Amino acid sequence: MTAQPRPVALLAAAPSFDLDRVLAGIDTMAAQKPVAAQIVSVANSDDTSARVLADILAADVALASRVMKLANSAYFGMRGRVTTLQFAVTVVGFTTVRTMATVALTDLDDESRLPENFWASTTSVALAASLLATRFGERPQDTLCLGLLAQVGVALLHHNDPDGYRELLAQESSFPGRRAAEVRRYGISGMRLTGVALEQWGFPHSMVGPLTVVDDRSSSDGALLRVAFEVAARLTEPGYEAVDVAQLTDGQLREDAVGPVLEQVAQGAEELRRAMLDN
Repeated sequence: MTAQPRPVALLAAAPSFDLDRVLAGIDTMAAQKPVAAQIVSVANSDDTSARVLADILAADVALASRVMKLANSAYFGMRGRVTTLQFAVTVVGFTTVRTMATVALTDLDDESRLPENFWASTTSVALAASLLATRFGERPQDTLCLGLLAQVGVALLHHNDPDGYRELLAQESSFPGRRAAEVRRYGISGMRLTGVALEQWGFPHSMVGPLTVVDDRSSSDGALLRVAFEVAARLTEPGYEAVDVAQLTDGQLREDAVGPVLEQVAQGAEELRRAMLDN
């Protein structure tokens, strides 16, 4: 007997979703957080130095504190040895500082405005991507940042439609299912919205590209991010049925590589969340 497809649950009509208005709203946030906005703007400039970034950061005590806390976290292996902001910028790298400024700029540091367990899944994705980066020819620090920012669009959708997005989450627990539901409701998935936002802010294609092909299993560009979300799902979704990572990566990675990563992510995700949110 042929299996019948699972019926798609219908959600209430979404409020008018205007991508340009949502992105313009980010510009409004930028006006309210000038230090974060300035860092996002200048961090990738050729003439920006660690001293310049540290001087800008010093004007935002909360953001500077997060950068210091992350530099002294287990992830960077420094454990209390970073005592100046300039050294902290050097330790974590410009892309990471820019990522943390983007988190502040888009209100991702306010958990009350985010979907449930947003940071548990985000830090799990980020750590998994970082730990598996070299197997895909990527730099761990770059993929950590990709994982930390991947769900910016999800937060923006939730900001725009909190009640509707909570309903969507209740009906679609898996990451791929959620992205499909986002497209049905908003005309764009949270991941693609992240890509649009990052592109607007001048982030490199190496960070934007994987976001657009994460659900295309034939694309090697999205393989690392797919596995990272798989690891996060196994750790954060109760009753999740695991998907063989070889299927997600067209054989680039085997299941036996995932076990140690699961352990490391489970141990480190909460500390990374605290560093990113300074709590």
